[in-house]
Amino acid sequence: MPLLDLFWTLLWFFLFITWIWLLIAIFADIFRSEMSGWGKAGWVLFVIILPFLGVLIYLIAHGGDMQNRAMKAQAGQETAQREYIQDAAGSGGSSADELDKLANLHQQGVLTDEEFQAQKAKLLS
Repeated sequence: MPLLDLFWTLLWFFLFITWIWLLIAIFADIFRSEMSGWGKAGWVLFVIILPFLGVLIYLIAHGGDMQNRAMKAQAGQETAQREYIQDAAGSGGSSADELDKLANLHQQGVLTDEEFQAQKAKLLS
């Protein structure tokens, strides 16, 4: 019998952790959504006062939108991470691109001949 008690304890613990995760995901989605402040307050109160019913109705009403918002947030995070890594690595492009930019600046008269040659030597070294 003690093994069965352990099983039930683990099952209830797992269900409790799942419930907490679900509440956090729903609250995050409520505040991520584009509904009005009153709508957000109403959903928060509904989920707090009647948790099971509130969660069930929210998932039915906004389940598809939850997925779209989560995917959009993930894509935004990936883009921001990629831009940060490229900025931190200093990869502004290839040497040919940099030389082309320098040549354009030199033709426009922004860079003098000496500045152009110095930057060109720096890029090619």
